[in-house]
Amino acid sequence: MAEKKEAAVVETEKYVPNLKGKYAAEVAPALMQKFGYKSTMQIPRLHKIVVNCGCGEARDNSKVLEAVVGDLTKITGQKAIITKAKKSVANFKLREEMPIGAKVTLRGDRMWEFLDRLFNVALPRVRDFRGINPNSFDGRGNYALGIKEQLIFPEIEYDKIDKIRGMDVVICTTAETDEEARELLTLIGAPFAAQA
Repeated sequence: MAEKKEAAVVETEKYVPNLKGKYAAEVAPALMQKFGYKSTMQIPRLHKIVVNCGCGEARDNSKVLEAVVGDLTKITGQKAIITKAKKSVANFKLREEMPIGAKVTLRGDRMWEFLDRLFNVALPRVRDFRGINPNSFDGRGNYALGIKEQLIFPEIEYDKIDKIRGMDVVICTTAETDEEARELLTLIGAPFAAQA
């Protein structure tokens, strides 16, 4: 009987990512106090993170797309899906439904884990890093960030890549305004550059 109780206790102590724990313990109460929300449901929180990488050369060489999908899968820990062109563009020799990139949408614990690695491991590895742009919000509380090379992530091995590629990281929040979203990301630990 005692063994069953111990097993039940172990199951309830579920793993919680570092940033998720920090959000619940420190960030949410600080946001509640600063903005004076009446309900805890009004507190801004992370909704999802989308990581996407476009590669125009995929229309000529399908092996490029496999490399991009492999890189995104290693970085995020989730299988990337191939994105296709929505319409034909003659100038780019592009036809509808042609594969032109890959993307990953992260939610839940994987999202928190990726954000932790991005802020604390990957971004500080950028050469001459002075912080990320604090003005890249879209007006509705979402933040977009461009990364010039995939090598900043420790999961990518330098010898095994065929070409240096950039990617976009979009952090979607439930914040109504950019100010709330900026405060949320700052408290979580986003390394924003100091404004002059």
